[in-house]
Amino acid sequence: MRSHLLRETTSDKVFDILNVIIMILVLIIVGYPMYFVVIASISDPMLVAKGEVILFPRNFITIGYKRLFNYPQILTGYKNTTIYTLVGTVIGVFLTISSGYALSRKDLLGRRFITLLFVFTLFFNGGLIPTYLLVKKLGLIDTFWAMIIPSAVGVFNVIIAKSFYEGSWVDELSDSAMIDGCGDLRFFFQIVLPLSSPLIAVMTLFYAVGKWNSFFDGLIYLRTPTKYPLQLVLRDILITGQLMLGGSMQDVGSITERLRLSELLKYSIMIVSSLPILIFYPFVQKYFTKGIMLGAIKG
Repeated sequence: MRSHLLRETTSDKVFDILNVIIMILVLIIVGYPMYFVVIASISDPMLVAKGEVILFPRNFITIGYKRLFNYPQILTGYKNTTIYTLVGTVIGVFLTISSGYALSRKDLLGRRFITLLFVFTLFFNGGLIPTYLLVKKLGLIDTFWAMIIPSAVGVFNVIIAKSFYEGSWVDELSDSAMIDGCGDLRFFFQIVLPLSSPLIAVMTLFYAVGKWNSFFDGLIYLRTPTKYPLQLVLRDILITGQLMLGGSMQDVGSITERLRLSELLKYSIMIVSSLPILIFYPFVQKYFTKGIMLGAIKG
């Protein structure tokens, strides 16, 4: 018996060691590219191109960030994207939670048919042209709501919310609340929402990341540069290479200097566009796995 326990203990230690090694390798594979982008954005691009920047920055410079934030549209893009993200996330999370809860209720008339309509859109959609024509018909072209309404709800997220509520505490609490005279709306706002914090955190992360990274809706529906989201502004800078300092690029003389600046901008743009989400993620990370697992298990 003792030797058997000893073998189990040894095997557990071996497993733990292998597990730690694998996790470290995964961390390096996942984390190093982001770390490299950070050090490359503050290093001499010529040394980066030669492969001399590996673990630490070389010839520390911040001209890429200075030129980037001197571009007049950057702050406007940040403001627009922040507003689009906040409003879009609030609307998306509320519609997703309410839709998922409603579809999970067994007393909903036509529940299976409505669910089928939701699921149908996962496999078939009208496509870009019909969607554009619809948005245009609704008068949303070049408006704030063009960034919110067309992508307000993700059907996959609704399915997760529906699975989260099905067969859980909802039925028991609902019956008790109804006996005490609690209506459906009061039950949803005062009982369901406070008990749905893991799901709300996960949905908030999904929608916030999607809205923050969204540029295609802006590219298709927006015409006025002052309404562009940050991603569209950064895309224009990255693709066209027309970063302006005080309205012109006349201070950049040689082709070599232009290429050098272009490389710095490439890495700086990656950091500028990703940093807010990287800061936001740790605050909801603890709910992420819990919310997804609850939705999967209850389904």
